[in-house]
Amino acid sequence: MNWKLILQLSMFGLAMGLATAFVVASSVEPFCWLVIFIIFAYLIVKRTSRQRFLHGVLLGVVNSIWITAVHIIFLNRYLAGHLSEARMMDTLAASPRLMMVVFGAAAGLVSGIVIGVFVLVMAKLLPPTEVT
Repeated sequence: MNWKLILQLSMFGLAMGLATAFVVASSVEPFCWLVIFIIFAYLIVKRTSRQRFLHGVLLGVVNSIWITAVHIIFLNRYLAGHLSEARMMDTLAASPRLMMVVFGAAAGLVSGIVIGVFVLVMAKLLPPTEVT
């Protein structure tokens, strides 16, 4: 397992966590993630030769840790820019921070599976390379 690669790529998660808290609207966010997932897939394929799907899953989980932490730290700022999420939080009986942890973990696993699938597809599209 290339943990160095996973941690390096997860810096996109930290950056997107900050960007979504302060700049990026929820309507634009999915398009940003699509581009980032394609970059992830390419780099994982180019820099690994084994357990590629697992690299993608773990990357999604580590990303979710960064994003959830940033959103919890800047909760009021995040919710001010994401009104539909704020409304959803109002309807739930639990603390908004607790709900972010729960939804963040689930989103991390789902996004990790999506990244893993992107990696498998990218591995089929790219010619084989020698990975050290």
